[in-house]
Amino acid sequence: MALTQRLELRQSHALVMTPQLMQAIKLLQLSNLDLAAYVEGELERNPLLERAGEDDGAGDVANADISPEPAVADWMEPVAHQNGEAAPDQPALDIDDVAPADADAALSRGNGEGPMGYSEWAGTGTGGRDNTDYNLEAFVSIETTLADHLAEQLALSIADPARRMIGQYLIDLVDEAGYLNGDLAAVAEKLGAPDGEVESVLAILQGFDPLGVCARNLTECLAIQVKERNRLDPAMQALLAHLDLLAKRDLAALRRICGVDEDDLTEMIGEVRKLNPKPGLAFGSTQVQPIVPDVFVRPGPSGGFVIELNSDTLPKVLVNQTYHAEVAKTAKSEKDKTYLAGCLQTATWLMRALDQRAKTILKVSTEIVRQQDAFFLHGVQHLRPLNLKTIADAISMHESTVSRVTANKYMATTRGIFELKYFFTSAIASADGGEAHSAEAVRHRIRQLIDAESPEHVLSDDTIVEKLREAGIDIARRTVAKYREAMRIASSVQRRREKQACLGAAS
Repeated sequence: MALTQRLELRQSHALVMTPQLMQAIKLLQLSNLDLAAYVEGELERNPLLERAGEDDGAGDVANADISPEPAVADWMEPVAHQNGEAAPDQPALDIDDVAPADADAALSRGNGEGPMGYSEWAGTGTGGRDNTDYNLEAFVSIETTLADHLAEQLALSIADPARRMIGQYLIDLVDEAGYLNGDLAAVAEKLGAPDGEVESVLAILQGFDPLGVCARNLTECLAIQVKERNRLDPAMQALLAHLDLLAKRDLAALRRICGVDEDDLTEMIGEVRKLNPKPGLAFGSTQVQPIVPDVFVRPGPSGGFVIELNSDTLPKVLVNQTYHAEVAKTAKSEKDKTYLAGCLQTATWLMRALDQRAKTILKVSTEIVRQQDAFFLHGVQHLRPLNLKTIADAISMHESTVSRVTANKYMATTRGIFELKYFFTSAIASADGGEAHSAEAVRHRIRQLIDAESPEHVLSDDTIVEKLREAGIDIARRTVAKYREAMRIASSVQRRREKQACLGAAS
């Protein structure tokens, strides 16, 4: 086979990720605390950047007012310079249509083009998977907090998004020792949930590790641990209800109240002493990172909602054009001119990236409120099925952009502070092609069917699937089983055995 040389001309299309575009994508997924640290590093490194004064208008973004007939604003308008005119020869930061694979691949491989390559940018951030300079010791030394430990168990124990939101709200009320500081009635009113639903979720949380966590007082904390050991009899309940007498060493009164002799009381006291009165301390006293909301949502004066950004979390920076003009006059060598041009370009793009980040967060938050208005009006039971694609299609953005916006961002509402991702709930498809059903509604329907079954005709999971499909709910048998187990409902075999036993006892 002969080897030959020849010239070929090929034409291809490829997405070019500039350092500036990668910077915009990176800033979009940072939390407000990480963003503040990132900007602080840029201020120290770039001599042309300076922090805007309180009276400067740089970085301000208009608030969004959700009314019954909202007007659509042009969120992606070009950023204005200090003189009020659009930046010349500056293309827009087109981060909306960057596919996840394209963006992540570009972020991971870096780009050395331009005055400042991405390898330099990556070293300045405090988070994000694009930084390949990992410190293994830092990962090993990370200490899991009690809240993180409980949240991991919550994700595995509760599938329904509404009940999971209640659980996360309760976890946020747990102190360092593991006790729940909050009134359940107030929580139910805040979230718009039934009192029984909040108590049901709390009962699940109290079964989490470490044992005794999420108790409302010392008696309940110890009772949870004793119950797990199958020792919570009436005598032990009486002892735990009178811990004040135990502290006073009034053993005679305790023997009389518990109805036991001295030996039994001594054994009971020994068991109590083995319990952990502060189960949460097993996770140390790791300082909790404060949650600062990125967005505020409040009822509008004429109906609807007003959505506004938290201006305190928006870094405001300016380009010092006066200093740039002075230094440019003294720059003689080509190296100095290149460095100065790079600093100017970096500072200008940072301003634009911060501005677009703020506008994108506001745009996504506005659509979330519009989609989940029933939650804000009536409570957690009215959460609607929602996914990233629904929001992305509504605001003409890519799903990856919406995903980055909702990461590490929080919304302050009249019902509490919630992470943006909490508003994305699962949905069950409709069998007739109609509107999807929320997971909570399907779970409620399953419970209704099981509660109405007779001892002679106990419903199997397959029968429940058939009845749900007759009602227009397209669901798999394994999903029915998962929902049933999450509600702690026994299988059809066990339910039939229990109901027949009850009938036999009654006769």
